[in-house]
Amino acid sequence: MSRADLRQLDAFLDMLAAERGAARNTQDSYRRDLVDYLTFLKSCGSDSRTVNSDMLRAYVASLSQRSLSSATVARRVSALRQFHKFLFVEKLRNDDPAATLEGPRKPRSAPGVMSVKEVDRLLAVAREGLEDSKRPLREQMRAARLYALLETLYATGLRVSELVSLPKSAASAREAFIVVRGKGGRERLAPLTARAKAALSVYREYLSAAAPGLAAGPFLFPADSDSGHLTRQAFARDLKSLAGAAGLGLAQVHPHALRHAFASHLLQNGADLRIVQELLGHADISTTQIYTHVLDERMQAMVRDLHPLSDG
Repeated sequence: MSRADLRQLDAFLDMLAAERGAARNTQDSYRRDLVDYLTFLKSCGSDSRTVNSDMLRAYVASLSQRSLSSATVARRVSALRQFHKFLFVEKLRNDDPAATLEGPRKPRSAPGVMSVKEVDRLLAVAREGLEDSKRPLREQMRAARLYALLETLYATGLRVSELVSLPKSAASAREAFIVVRGKGGRERLAPLTARAKAALSVYREYLSAAAPGLAAGPFLFPADSDSGHLTRQAFARDLKSLAGAAGLGLAQVHPHALRHAFASHLLQNGADLRIVQELLGHADISTTQIYTHVLDERMQAMVRDLHPLSDG
């Protein structure tokens, strides 16, 4: 890549952070995708200032030839579209060669959803870890933390990154809602059930006894990590171990699965799709519509059970 390309890439990433509130992981993902694109251009004797639409299509074709999934190709096409739009808006180019570029459509399918019975089983096994007073204090604290994480996640439908980075004040909230800062810096209210509040309270007591230094920090789930709070990877590992103990499929149980369960179970019980959109923090309702299979099933059941001419 040329130095000019690197400068433009850095400027684009700075814009994502400053104007869209893109997280570090998001910026890193864009950087990887665009470095791959700019490296391809260099191999063809071109760069971001001289590339034309034919060369862009050649790059997209090369992605498919690498046997990348359609989802990965779609993500990279989206990245370079945004990059070239930025160059055009900032007058670093006089045109936008990616304006009409098309990539494979990323299929949107409903996620596999844990049943209410499976969530109950997971939470019950997590609670069992709190009942053995013979365990070392640190182990009891970790068990209390995992149970609090699960109760909070299922109660709120938070993204995992939002959950692990919650401020300590979330545990002492008097109201039934907590304020969450989501993608792009947008704030929303998330419900907090009595069970979740009780689980958080017990966990904080264990944390204060087992690790008072960590308990004094700003995070609800502090840890000795670069971020200062529990990492998503550590939470996922603990959850996998719990899923095995509960006899649930390891591929089915992951942190995001409880977010899916939160949304699906609300819809199954009659919640409005727009309300679920707000609770999940989706900017666009089209993102929430992956759960419409739940609404379809509910409508079919209503017709079957309530229509006077239904055969049952």
